[in-house]
Amino acid sequence: MHSPLNKKPASSAPSLKQPTLALARDILALEASEIEVLSKRLDGNFVDAVELILRCQGRVVVSGMGKSGHIGGKIASTLASTGTPAFFMHPAEASHGDLGMITAGDIVIALSNSGESDEILAIVSPLKRLGAKIIAITGKDSSTLAKAADIHLSASVSREACPLGLAPTSSTTVALALGDALALCILDRREFTAEDFARSHPGGSLGRRLLIHVRDLMRTGENIPKVEAGTSLLQGLLEMSRKGLGLTAIIDSTNKPIGIFTDGDLRRAFEQQVNITTATMADVMHKDPFTIHLDKLAIEAVEIMEQRKINALLVTNDSGILVGALNMHDLLLAKVV
Repeated sequence: MHSPLNKKPASSAPSLKQPTLALARDILALEASEIEVLSKRLDGNFVDAVELILRCQGRVVVSGMGKSGHIGGKIASTLASTGTPAFFMHPAEASHGDLGMITAGDIVIALSNSGESDEILAIVSPLKRLGAKIIAITGKDSSTLAKAADIHLSASVSREACPLGLAPTSSTTVALALGDALALCILDRREFTAEDFARSHPGGSLGRRLLIHVRDLMRTGENIPKVEAGTSLLQGLLEMSRKGLGLTAIIDSTNKPIGIFTDGDLRRAFEQQVNITTATMADVMHKDPFTIHLDKLAIEAVEIMEQRKINALLVTNDSGILVGALNMHDLLLAKVV
């Protein structure tokens, strides 16, 4: 009896005897073509699946065995991070108690390329008795799972990309792409925003960029370096040194910023041979300083600093009153940059 590994590859599958790069390109082209076929095959069943999930009063539970299970886990994760409460349930564990996680208001997305996976079929009847709806993703329209489901989404492929025709490759790629399309069409219908996405990813860079505001990072109260215009340059330097921001704001009698003095301004003052013993902050300050409102996103402060080629900003409120200050180092520490 011949081993399957010695089986000749199908004529339609990529050949193992090709150079490595040629083989890789053929594999990617084959998988891409299968996704293109999938896009043309989408029909009303896909729209029905989107509508069913949008009306779901419970959670979306994704289940699958083997490679389909790995794809199912990714689909569940994508749904959860884009506004649809979802989790993955292993079908074998479901038959041993995990079905208790399912309620009548839930929707189960069941993946099986053959549509005949024993572990998946074993939970179909119990799910129906619970009242949960089933969306099946299979590669065979005539399979038991496809016929038993409330909605069937076809993920069939003409061939696997594996040169041996054995490893699930094109089929898993198509199933994953179908799951992505499902999740993102639901995202669009929910009018899910980048800010909503960030709330699901508070620990990531996107979350920091979209959730952290200037008010969360700015120095406030006694930590704001500020002096009045008539203050001597020497006293202004002491204020800069005490507060450690590399700047001091120059304010008027109403606490509105009218100028700023930075380390760079100090160097320029020396270059211009300013008399530091007699000069006041009004003599050396940079007038009309750039400011940012305390309710702006921290990433907007980064953009202003980069565009203006500056390292710090003064923060104001609705009335233009100085309420804070921050520099690029603060933004780096918060990992906004």
